[in-house]
Amino acid sequence: MRLSGFLPGFPRGVFLALTLAASPALALDPTPAAPAAQTSGFTIFAAASLKNALTEASAAWKVKTGEDIAISYAASFPLARQIEAGAPVDIFIGADEESMDYLAGKKLVKPESRKDFLSNDLVLIAPTGGPDKVDLTAAAVTGVLKDGRLALGDPSSVPAGKYGQAALTKLGIWDAVKDHLALADSVRSALLYVSRGETPLGVVYLTDAKAAAKETRIVATFPEASHAPIRYPIALTATAKAPAGKFLGWLLGPEGAPFFKRQGFGVLTAK
Repeated sequence: MRLSGFLPGFPRGVFLALTLAASPALALDPTPAAPAAQTSGFTIFAAASLKNALTEASAAWKVKTGEDIAISYAASFPLARQIEAGAPVDIFIGADEESMDYLAGKKLVKPESRKDFLSNDLVLIAPTGGPDKVDLTAAAVTGVLKDGRLALGDPSSVPAGKYGQAALTKLGIWDAVKDHLALADSVRSALLYVSRGETPLGVVYLTDAKAAAKETRIVATFPEASHAPIRYPIALTATAKAPAGKFLGWLLGPEGAPFFKRQGFGVLTAK
């Protein structure tokens, strides 16, 4: 099942950019704004779960340098395919190694610039009116779902969905819920399903749950051993402009780290 009314996806050849200057610091709606004219600066494609932290960091860079940054947020692999199709992007930040490996294999990123930037945790959430705690067992999860569905990023394209499927499988829950999913095209869409009360449970990153703390609550945290480590690789694209390289260096250093730590990310590169 797919619920409608959220991020429509990124058709091949249509490059959507969200201009930072017009963006709120916190917005759960993952739908990017229409492209804005950009006379200077550079462009970033980033995993949807980075929206709050990266938007704040980019605003600070704008104040520091006066440079404009256009950002599009969505699921990692569709963004990688946009870059492959020729999207004019300078920095890519994915939510899994696979999407970055895909671009590296096609020589579309500068290998020397690639870093494992951030880490995250995977959690089970419910609307604020839901249970306080849910055991990570098939009986407990299906008991809460009843006739409802579990919101999950589509494992075929959304890293959070891949991690979620792996964790649910490891814990013996997948077979009980696989026919009762509300598949989302980004982790932020999965978050919206729960925050709007359209599903009783959802699997998202810890940072997404914190972004919607007024509308959702964490009812369980998946053990680290239940899924592969959640890593966010970052790299300059092969055609990146010089200002993007300066921003990447700043972002990976001690000045950029606090924006991500505040949202709950683990920062792997701060000096």
